Amino acid sequence: MGMEALLASGLEQQGLAGCVPADAPALLDRYGAALLEKNQVMNLTAITRPQDVATLHLLDCAALLDCGRLPGKTLIDVGTGAGFPGMVLKLLVPSLSVTLLDGLQKRLDWLESLALRWGLSGLQCLHARAEEAGREASLREQFDFATARAVADLRLLCELCLPFVKVGGRFLAMKSVNCDPEMDAARPAIQALGGQLAGIYDYTIPHTQVRHRVVVVDKIAPTPAAYPRRWAKIQKAPL
Repeated sequence: MGMEALLASGLEQQGLAGCVPADAPALLDRYGAALLEKNQVMNLTAITRPQDVATLHLLDCAALLDCGRLPGKTLIDVGTGAGFPGMVLKLLVPSLSVTLLDGLQKRLDWLESLALRWGLSGLQCLHARAEEAGREASLREQFDFATARAVADLRLLCELCLPFVKVGGRFLAMKSVNCDPEMDAARPAIQALGGQLAGIYDYTIPHTQVRHRVVVVDKIAPTPAAYPRRWAKIQKAPL
């Protein structure tokens, strides 16, 4: 099965086929192909089989559509890397305004070139450190959603991401299904940052046996001005 057919089948299994553009499988296929081509000269992903890119990257990110109403909203993807999940969500929800934040300019240059080539509007690439950007008035508590698909501890991710989310918004953290101890440890941090653990969404990626989880954190109060702290402090003394 080719990548586009695999994506179409996967979106159907996820119950998303009627919620995304009809050409969504073709758009994601184009993105996956561009990723694999660029990966030959830039380290973007360790996953290099087209079928695995389709499932373990693209369909994995698509699962976030079940965790909030994204059309017409604003989203910041913190530590976007090769564009996961932010670019995937933009292709699936064209009316979503997406900011891709990363600390490596080369990755952002590539993502920006794709956006220009494909005529994507409502997508911004931001070269910054999250703990510094989260203190900027133009970014702080300005987004309906923040996402992160990182291996960092949930306490650290919450301090980096929740400052971007407006009260009434939501932080979606893509984690392992084995993260229960991490979630329990993060409860005090979530509360201190103005958040509330709203629940979890466990899912199996279509055409795989891989199970992943989205930890859903609602923003119910402003994040205190003391956060986020400097990165060294965040690492040394997690909330």
